[in-house]
Amino acid sequence: MERTGAEDPDPAGVPPGARLLLSFKEFLVSRKGLLLLAQAVLSFIIFICYIASAAASFLIVPLLTFLLALCFFFAYSLKLNEKVKAVYWLLADFLCGIIAAIIYFAISIAAISKYSDTASKAAGVFGFITTIVYCIYVYLTFHDLMTYLKQGDSSDAPEPHKSEEEDSDSDSD
Repeated sequence: MERTGAEDPDPAGVPPGARLLLSFKEFLVSRKGLLLLAQAVLSFIIFICYIASAAASFLIVPLLTFLLALCFFFAYSLKLNEKVKAVYWLLADFLCGIIAAIIYFAISIAAISKYSDTASKAAGVFGFITTIVYCIYVYLTFHDLMTYLKQGDSSDAPEPHKSEEEDSDSDSD
């Protein structure tokens, strides 16, 4: 069943609340939205595993990454990245992803090798899966970041040329 352009809702005729839900659904089905949702779900599962395990000292990492993933998810779905220009969203997202991947990898190794209870082992296995999800997310974010930076470098204004006086050493007077 194919949809035509006439069946799509007109953005101007849609009430504001429905427009918000449409943008939320649009981001949810995107690749970035699905990866952020996977990060949040996996972080929550790991958080629950660490609550039930002897490795409770690692509890703060999945809690913080769960909250960060939810914050980025809602910021992107509500298009706050387009409205709030004070935050460089791609770079913040990229750095959070790299840090989370490294920390998840380290605590997963520690949880599996140091602790013998089943909940710690499960948290470690889910931690490795989460590390892979974060690595994929970081790769895609890096690609978006490089595309954005290359787009910013290709300006139409030519580079100003220095005159001979500017190139010469001013101390020779």
